[in-house]
Amino acid sequence: MAAPSSGPHAETAEKTHSWWRVMCLTGLDYFSTLGYQPAIAALAAGLISPFATVVLVLLTLGGALPVYRRVAKESFRGSGSIAMLERLLPWWGGKLFVLVLLGFAATDFMITITLSAADASAHAIENPFAPAWFHGANVPITLVLITLLGGVFLIGFSEAIGVATVLVGTYLVLSAIVVVASIVHVFEHPVVVHDWWSALSASNGNPLMVVVVALLVFPKLALGLSGFETGVAVMPQIKGGRGDTPDRPVGRIRGAGRLLTTAAIIMSCFLLASSFTTTLLIPQKDFQSGGPANGRALAYIAHEYLGQGFGTVYDLSTIAILWFAGASAMAGLLNLVPRYLPRYGMAPQWARAIRPLVLVFTVIAYIVTLVFDANVDAQGGAYATGVLVLITSASVAVMLSALRKRQKGRMIAFAIISAVFVYTMIANVIERPDGVRIAGLFILGILTVSILSRVRRSFQLRATSVRLGLTAAGFVSEDAEEFGAIRIVSHQPDGDTADEYAKKSKDERRYAHIPHGSPIIFLEVLPSDSSDFEEDLEVVGVAKHGYRVLQVRSGNVPNTIAAVLLTIRDETGVVPEIYFQWNEGNPISNMFRFLITGTGEVAPVTREVLREAEHDPKRRPHVHVS
Repeated sequence: MAAPSSGPHAETAEKTHSWWRVMCLTGLDYFSTLGYQPAIAALAAGLISPFATVVLVLLTLGGALPVYRRVAKESFRGSGSIAMLERLLPWWGGKLFVLVLLGFAATDFMITITLSAADASAHAIENPFAPAWFHGANVPITLVLITLLGGVFLIGFSEAIGVATVLVGTYLVLSAIVVVASIVHVFEHPVVVHDWWSALSASNGNPLMVVVVALLVFPKLALGLSGFETGVAVMPQIKGGRGDTPDRPVGRIRGAGRLLTTAAIIMSCFLLASSFTTTLLIPQKDFQSGGPANGRALAYIAHEYLGQGFGTVYDLSTIAILWFAGASAMAGLLNLVPRYLPRYGMAPQWARAIRPLVLVFTVIAYIVTLVFDANVDAQGGAYATGVLVLITSASVAVMLSALRKRQKGRMIAFAIISAVFVYTMIANVIERPDGVRIAGLFILGILTVSILSRVRRSFQLRATSVRLGLTAAGFVSEDAEEFGAIRIVSHQPDGDTADEYAKKSKDERRYAHIPHGSPIIFLEVLPSDSSDFEEDLEVVGVAKHGYRVLQVRSGNVPNTIAAVLLTIRDETGVVPEIYFQWNEGNPISNMFRFLITGTGEVAPVTREVLREAEHDPKRRPHVHVS
């Protein structure tokens, strides 16, 4: 018996690509932040923005980059740092921690969709050739862009990398032209540097104070750290080397390292140049809400110094990459949800399908857009919170990994990086708590849906596959062929003595009226992680004290027993019978034990699982309780 265990996005990509082309796919999210990052930075840090950006770049190259290069080496199947923490924190603690991280990841990706669409709307509205009715229509235009995004995924999202390569390549070339033009203008008019420095000195005192303030305000610029988690999520798309194996894809890991490093260097150069030039050339009042540079600093420069024609081309390029960045975020959500929640039993089965999820995410994006009134600045805090929590969790994951492998030097280095990211995250949350509130709503929603779904699916078969070992198959086939009946006795593996098995056999034969001379087979479920919902089951046969015993390891006893019985029926053609003793204890407490630990009142739950799995009573394994 087998069942699918993973959603459509958990499969290995059929077609792989060069690392630089995959970089364009992740660059939809990362590089597109240039559309709004310089303006948000100037609004948050004011005249100190260039110095705060220097700190951000140092943290990018010296912190986030080494962290995610390590993540790429240890989590190369596209699960990112969340999978590392899942492995490091097993049982329910690990599952709950993953659910919380998924809430922040959902915040990151959902705000990417809505913020990018809102900024694309701002670029369209501020274009001098835009129709008059565009002005004041931020929300409707943003909703239309989100609807088009959802429509693309409902129709079918193919050849994303080809489109991403064109969009990212065009956007980076045009952005480079804008940045170079602005740098040239600064050199031709050095007075702007003098004016900026004078204003900076007047407001902040001596240069040392400027450095101190830059260190304090740089967390407000955390948007510039986005894209790293997406970079490791797309690793299955990277073409590997000839010697790559599923467990050791050296070429793919090397390509991911090049992707992360190149993207970080490109983005760092653009962040430094754009922050410096936009702060010098754009009046601070124009960055304010409603100002012509709000959410579109580089576009403002393009129109101001390269003409309306080039500015319009740049607007169109920016709108396209911002809209497609939402597609990248949507793909990230469609990858995360089927990968974790159904496997945990914490989402309905339809959560494995793409189209229902697209509709759900699109509706959520509508709600977020309406709540924030399609305002780019208002969504910056929530976006930065999601980004920083994911990067902080990644830095903690690699620190714990280095600790477990006894790599003292690397552990200390990653501990320092983790501390810096923790500070950055806390400072951002204190400054802009709306991000935590939004993430809290996502976490609450995920936990509520997860608990309800887990309870609702508690009587489902949970085994993704069941395989009878050679000896186990011999036990059941022997009884089927010689006696035409297979009688299984459920035995709790808490005693391994001859007296224990003899007493169990005697009691069951006496109280359950098993015919004298009819052979029995014991079935024991050895305990494992009860938080796992879906499992691959391996049934082994062993001889103990002259008795035949089937053993299987699982965290969910009744569901596992039901799956094994159905497999025995399918492989032998004989409907088996199973014998239980009633458990002691309150039935309500037993039910809670079943939901949490996978044990409790085994007999009635096994019967209910069988009833739901097999509707024909004649083909349903018989359950006897005495």
